[in-house]
Amino acid sequence: MVTQAQILQWLQAYATEIEQNKAYLTELDAAIGDADHGINMDRGFKKVSAQLSTLIDKDISSILKAVSMTLISSIGGASGPLYGTWFLRASTAVVGKEELTDQNVLGMLQAGLDGVLQRGKAQLGDKTMVDVLSPSVAAFGQAVEESKGTVEAMQQAVVAAQRGLQETIPMQARKGRASYLGERSIGHPDPGGTSAYLMLKSLLGVLESSGE
Repeated sequence: MVTQAQILQWLQAYATEIEQNKAYLTELDAAIGDADHGINMDRGFKKVSAQLSTLIDKDISSILKAVSMTLISSIGGASGPLYGTWFLRASTAVVGKEELTDQNVLGMLQAGLDGVLQRGKAQLGDKTMVDVLSPSVAAFGQAVEESKGTVEAMQQAVVAAQRGLQETIPMQARKGRASYLGERSIGHPDPGGTSAYLMLKSLLGVLESSGE
């Protein structure tokens, strides 16, 4: 089970991860985008972090929906709508929940991915966060099917996410600002894929530290 308290811990851990990687994410985005991904994400998640203390008595769906609204209103570029959509769709999969079964977590991850696919119109191989999120959801689902524990399922999801991120390096971008660069977009990991990997890694870290 993943508890409401762990969801709050995850969001704080992710905000910290973004802050620590702000310069790196911006550096990646400077190579193939607008050079603002780290700055934008950090601004949004600083606001999320400041809001968490007001969400302590809320259910998981309400927490995720509040995060979505904050991100949409505070992050510029494509990242705000995409991450806002991820959290909004994730919230719809866990309505009224105070804790999540592995199936609930899978539903949350799948709903988030579906929202990003619909919003961004990207597919696997386009060099976007989809290349990280899609294999991670598949790996988590496979682990759940095999009755693995929550931590092990998340470990497998993060391994798949990391592999997906590495696979974006030789890709030529087909979506967003990076697509304008043509072959010059090859040779760099996707910035959005990198922040998506950090999101999943942060959740794993919270689950591992609490011995779920």
